[in-house]
Amino acid sequence: MKYIHLQQQSYIQGPYRVTSIREQDMLAIKQWRNEQIDVLRQSQLLTNEDQMLYFSHIIMPSFTDQATRIMLFSFLLNEELIGYGGLTNLDWINKRAEISYLLKTERSREANTDQYTADFSAFLSLIQKIAFDDLELNRLYTETFDIRPLHIQILQNNGFLLEGRMKEHVFIHGRFVDSLLHGCIKEYYEHVEG
Repeated sequence: MKYIHLQQQSYIQGPYRVTSIREQDMLAIKQWRNEQIDVLRQSQLLTNEDQMLYFSHIIMPSFTDQATRIMLFSFLLNEELIGYGGLTNLDWINKRAEISYLLKTERSREANTDQYTADFSAFLSLIQKIAFDDLELNRLYTETFDIRPLHIQILQNNGFLLEGRMKEHVFIHGRFVDSLLHGCIKEYYEHVEG
């Protein structure tokens, strides 16, 4: 399926491709979310039933909803699923959205610095193209727990500016952790792309 707001179902950059999220990927995504729960705003493990209900009640209607608040994509490298993400908390009036992103667990480990950098940079580039060029949004933003220095550096290397720090915002592994807010506006993206 294709989101009604988009010109195309898939977007390509070299060997990377994002495509409107596929039902066949939902159980792999559930597994990755459960394995990486510490970096997500998810408080409990997901079951297969949770994931199927989410897909049928939230994702499927989003493809045809003019006012959808979510657009998710399967993220592929050489046609192999390596992650997913997209635009959440879409606000059509204020032309902004939050970026969601998660890689396959083994690809997201800190030891895979070059690989993670290449994957996340390609994803950000594709999502910026979708958001700014096709959807004509003005602003993208992220929230990242301050336990992910590589993730934060990649955001900053791809045009996202640190806009704020929420002190001791989440409790992870027995301690409070800050949450960092980054943003990118269309004007900056067009300046870099142009």
